[in-house]
Amino acid sequence: MALIQNDKLRHIVRSGWRGVCPRCGQASMFDGWLKLAARCPACGLDYSFAHADDGPAFFALCLTAFPLVFIVVWIEVTWSPPWWVHALVSVPILALGCLGSLRPFKGWLVVSQYLNEAP
Repeated sequence: MALIQNDKLRHIVRSGWRGVCPRCGQASMFDGWLKLAARCPACGLDYSFAHADDGPAFFALCLTAFPLVFIVVWIEVTWSPPWWVHALVSVPILALGCLGSLRPFKGWLVVSQYLNEAP
């Protein structure tokens, strides 16, 4: 049973990170940066089952933004740079970190919903 769970987790992480179809693993499940395609162009899987909703934003906030804010605060406390340094360094770090992690989080949620047959 543990082996099956490890294989399932590995499939969720790998397919979600790459953003590929959870059934065939061949084609992208996305039609744009975050918009899911209606169906997989390779195997025809209908993505209407997927309801990631606010999940990717929640995980990006908790798992990406929260640690990055600690880095920004550490920079402030350690060096106390002028405001423009934060504008040039901190804002892009937070923006790119959060925006960059939204797609993998959404992919992981969609693949997880598929493998666990979520209603």
